[in-house]
Amino acid sequence: MVKGLSNFEIDILQLRTTSYEIGLSLGKHLKDKRIIDVFNTLTKPEINMNHFHYLFSSLSPSLIDELQGLSEGLQLPYEKVAAMFSGYDVPKLSNMGCSAFVDHRYYVRNYDFSPDIYDGLLLLLDPKSALASCGYSLQIIGRHDGVNETGLAIGLHFVNNQEYQEGIAAWTSVRMVLDTCKSVEEAIDLLKDIPHAACYNFSLGDSKGNYAAVEVSPEKVLIRKDPSFISCVNHFQNTDMEKKNRAHIEGSLKRSEYIRNLKSQSLSMEETFRKFSDKHSPLFFTNYDNLFGILHTFAYSFEEKILIINIAQGNNNLIINFEEWVRGNNIKESKLTGHIEALV
Repeated sequence: MVKGLSNFEIDILQLRTTSYEIGLSLGKHLKDKRIIDVFNTLTKPEINMNHFHYLFSSLSPSLIDELQGLSEGLQLPYEKVAAMFSGYDVPKLSNMGCSAFVDHRYYVRNYDFSPDIYDGLLLLLDPKSALASCGYSLQIIGRHDGVNETGLAIGLHFVNNQEYQEGIAAWTSVRMVLDTCKSVEEAIDLLKDIPHAACYNFSLGDSKGNYAAVEVSPEKVLIRKDPSFISCVNHFQNTDMEKKNRAHIEGSLKRSEYIRNLKSQSLSMEETFRKFSDKHSPLFFTNYDNLFGILHTFAYSFEEKILIINIAQGNNNLIINFEEWVRGNNIKESKLTGHIEALV
């Protein structure tokens, strides 16, 4: 068998309505898609609904409304939908790879995993009871990464799940931040309040020029800042957290060093985006069979309020004036297309 290129496509949805109606629309869109069966297989048949409701009611109540709408759209019981898509008490999932560069000018991030466990959705949402945001969905209501209407950008970076406990998944934490926080400091405060299920990094930047990496485990949350920029990958860098890293982090260390070297080149966001998304880049991986191939690249300019988005080996970058979108001007695109290397 040899490797060849396989078509890769994601949908773009734009929704401006109540959280319940957003969930309803998502459910109808996803009702017969394979990803529903995937998460049915990966999640528990039921979760502790009392614990779930207590946490979500205090941290992000609009997500409860969205899950209720999703239940109707999918025509599945609410308790089942909460277990499948809330991101609460999810069983341990396989490792994910992610790399990010953040400074006062822009945020750029890659996501590496398998297309078999990928929602294939870019969502632009303007809920009536939460902040407008744009991001790639994970487990439907969660986000890999994204930015909200205030210019706060965030992404997740898997570190370890050895300390896994009942709690909230990193992708749901990303969504809660996007829905409710207006600055890096507000996001840090929320991430300190969330009961985290596993060890993750969160890369953060905002329109005020602030940026940070938040290193979280089920037992503690530490902040990492730097006067020039943040390189965020798949290992903890705070001394007090290093013992929680996986035994083999050589790849993560190499990516971090490469990103650090980019800072000295004083690149524009577009140039940095190419360093992340180009198939010849040291940050571009195609090991999809082992859950480590690039699926998308996401960038946001804090100064220009512009998004640049692409998926693996996509023909064209999608450029979105997010400030204009928030004002009510929808984009015309409904799909992104690219290619991944697969055994044929």
